[in-house]
Amino acid sequence: MICIVIILISCENKPKIKPNIEIKVIEKVKNKKQVKSVADQFVLNDENAIPFFFEYDKNNKENKVRIETRFGNIDLLLFNETPYHRSNFIYLTKKKYFDGTSFHRVVKDFIIQGGNSDSYEISKRRKKIGRYLLPPDTKKGFKHHRGVISIPSSDIDNPYKLASPYEFFIVVDKNGAYHLDENYTPFGKVINGMNVVDLISNIETDKREWPIDNIKIKVKILN
Repeated sequence: MICIVIILISCENKPKIKPNIEIKVIEKVKNKKQVKSVADQFVLNDENAIPFFFEYDKNNKENKVRIETRFGNIDLLLFNETPYHRSNFIYLTKKKYFDGTSFHRVVKDFIIQGGNSDSYEISKRRKKIGRYLLPPDTKKGFKHHRGVISIPSSDIDNPYKLASPYEFFIVVDKNGAYHLDENYTPFGKVINGMNVVDLISNIETDKREWPIDNIKIKVKILN
């Protein structure tokens, strides 16, 4: 199992961050030229992540992705108005981070949460990419409507609601989950495959809300 360094949210009606791995950062982004030249070598951290994604956003404008599951595909439109969160998701998709991860938390009629795995291979990917958090971006007018994709954060020792970059959740509740609007960042929405989201929402889980049968995913760029 991966060493827990982020404290889990205890409230049933909030997204929870699963364990992540602590790493050493070996590089820093200092300017535009460096961002471009070391994109595949350096390790992200809390100091260099935002400067990196600021530059990454300029040259990586893709905003449609597909989550493939055994139940079918879920197509997403990512909001350009939340550039750091969109760029982060695109970056991790291009790095193939999500491939082989799971929908690891399913709360019927509330959310399905994915982007994590207990496997050694996935932990190695996180270590290679880096350990960092994203600031919330909640003032763009987006709400947690049904079908919105958002990012969880830690409630404890995290007063600024910094978001876990490796995880995401999709709102299933037909009435929305608007109590999350102040603290979590909606950064996209389902444009096709909401029936697949509903199917996943209804699968059997254990007491931890982890599906009895793992739901592996693969994510790819559509545009």
